[in-house]
Amino acid sequence: MEKEFTIVLSDSDVLSHICGTNDCNLKLIEEYLGTPVYTKGNELSIENEDAEIQQKFKFIIDRISDEISESGRCSRDLVESILNTGFVGWRKSDGIISSPSFNAGDAAIQIPGGTHKVYPKTKNQASLVKAFRKNDLVFAVGPAGSGKTFLAVAEALRLVMSKKVNSIILTRPVVEAGESLGFLPGTLEEKINPYLRPLYDSMGACIPRETVQKLTENGIVEIAPLAYMRGRTLSNCAVILDEAQNTTTEQMKMFLTRMGENTKMFVTGDSTQIDLPKKQKSGLLHALKILRGIPEISIVELDDTDVVRSALVRKIVMAYEIDSEKDN
Repeated sequence: MEKEFTIVLSDSDVLSHICGTNDCNLKLIEEYLGTPVYTKGNELSIENEDAEIQQKFKFIIDRISDEISESGRCSRDLVESILNTGFVGWRKSDGIISSPSFNAGDAAIQIPGGTHKVYPKTKNQASLVKAFRKNDLVFAVGPAGSGKTFLAVAEALRLVMSKKVNSIILTRPVVEAGESLGFLPGTLEEKINPYLRPLYDSMGACIPRETVQKLTENGIVEIAPLAYMRGRTLSNCAVILDEAQNTTTEQMKMFLTRMGENTKMFVTGDSTQIDLPKKQKSGLLHALKILRGIPEISIVELDDTDVVRSALVRKIVMAYEIDSEKDN
């Protein structure tokens, strides 16, 4: 029989939170470690003599316990985040196991008044959150469902709700399909709202809907077509440019040069979904090419492994990527 490695918890309630409903969290941990986890009283044990497995097990349980102490609960999102982002840089060298370079708790987004903490679910997503904290201009590029827009919205809400900035500005390029925006009925907000609906949906997933409405009514959340940015200086705000792959080079330059004091700009886009005319160069691709390497700018690239919307969406994205490679 292999040597047993046991962790003693403060009480059985903590154990219950860690295990989750019908042991759903425990099953995730077992799958990650590749070894069964046993429970008894207020103890968790594994029968595995591998020092690296033991240390990973201890790290996972310690991180979950810390979050339970802080928030009083443990969600599946938390466990998935710890498992998928917690061991960046973890390596075994000369019999010594190094500590992870960062973990899910470090990259979690806590929005004052929010419904729950927002946890990155992949290493790239955790890198994106760290980039938001480090630099004022961040490009997040990746496929549908990779979390780039949702995390940008969550971080913008954190900034405004914690009074780090005064407002949030949401904008997208309007790629028209046979009907000019100017001739559509309604106010400017009513005309542009359908284009920005995904951003509002992301806000509604982070804070109560009534709070979203109040922020919008008070002008703290502003919506604006990209074309209306010309001539403005955007100061003391968080600005999200979504669907940036559909900007022209001129639009992207105009947008980026609007940045004023104490402003964060998050630019999100999917380079595989460009809707511009074929001869029109994407402002996002051009910006990524010429701005890469500037230390004050972060560029985070996500891929199909970061698609967390659903397992089926991930397979769809992969299928299209394979088909695109065949065409090339």
